[in-house]
Amino acid sequence: MTRFLNVLRSWLMMVAVIGMGNTVQSFRDHSFLSEKLYTGMPEFVNGLQARTFGIWTLLSSIIRCACAIDIHNRVLYHITLWTFMLALGYFLSEAFIYKTAMLTIGVVTPLMVAKGQEEVGTRQKKRI
Repeated sequence: MTRFLNVLRSWLMMVAVIGMGNTVQSFRDHSFLSEKLYTGMPEFVNGLQARTFGIWTLLSSIIRCACAIDIHNRVLYHITLWTFMLALGYFLSEAFIYKTAMLTIGVVTPLMVAKGQEEVGTRQKKRI
């Protein structure tokens, strides 16, 4: 069990660091989002939307980093799991409801990460 938790902690930390990098990119140049994520309707991406996306990503990254540090905190673990469920819902709705994001690598990658973490969290909840 501790080996699994160590892998999960490392993975959460890696996802948090990648999210912080995406935050920096969102603040530096909003064309990053129109080129990588919102390829269905890139004209909808502006600086305000990019900064909002950046803050949302930063908050998720901070929560995930905190969970990686204190993986045994049940409340923090569940909040972290919710960050992945919200991301999954967000990216699915942008791809299939609003049609602003096409299924490119920029959308499929966060979907796989969010879905994978949701499955791990469901299995982990049964053990806790």
